[in-house]
Amino acid sequence: MPSLDKPDPPPPASVQWRIPPVHPEGRRFLVAAAALALFCWWVIDWDTLGWFVAFFGLGIAAFFRDPVRTTPLRKGAIVAPADGTVTMIATVVPPSELLDDGALAPEPVVRISIYMSLFDAHILRSPIEGMVKSLVYVPGKTINPELDKGSEDNERQHMLVEGVDGTRVAFTQIAGLIGRRIVCWVKEGEKVVAGQRVGIIRFGSRTDVYLPAATGSQVLLGQRTIAGETILARTGVSELIEGIAQ
Repeated sequence: MPSLDKPDPPPPASVQWRIPPVHPEGRRFLVAAAALALFCWWVIDWDTLGWFVAFFGLGIAAFFRDPVRTTPLRKGAIVAPADGTVTMIATVVPPSELLDDGALAPEPVVRISIYMSLFDAHILRSPIEGMVKSLVYVPGKTINPELDKGSEDNERQHMLVEGVDGTRVAFTQIAGLIGRRIVCWVKEGEKVVAGQRVGIIRFGSRTDVYLPAATGSQVLLGQRTIAGETILARTGVSELIEGIAQ
């Protein structure tokens, strides 16, 4: 008589750490650094400068690293679009560029600011699944992106994604002090999935996320976020969490 017991679940897939590849956006910088290092060693025989350039090249490879991320597919989850540190959580009215044509309502919402240092991966990812409803580029200044006024004065690009349930989440790429350039890989009307790569900021910057109404932060000041993995908030959940730095 066959056993009525349920079969054992299959063992979990083996997960191994691997060196993150360099994104194509940074390969030309890496090639240039390698060529300069070889020139210093073989042509002008300047070992000190050659090693410095080689070390700089390794820094470029680290900056443009593109690690694989595992995005939670929990209903209502809003994931972090950027690696970095949560430096500000405030209730603000969304930027005027996001209020045009009724993209967002002119009412205060929670804004989570994530500061990306030179040591963070700078690939940006969509916080939810849906359609890109709006892309607005705004030229600006180059003040420290850690300052609050950086969201109003610096070069920036707003992106608004509308979920399949009508939820709208906006986030803003804010350029930093060095090598300021915002690159976007998606267009208006394009469908994206949560955690999908949508752009990059070079070098050092900040990302602001504007949560839907009646939605509170599920992260804390000083917390580290991982793009495409850390859940910043859950739609309609306004309960705040508590924590301690240690």
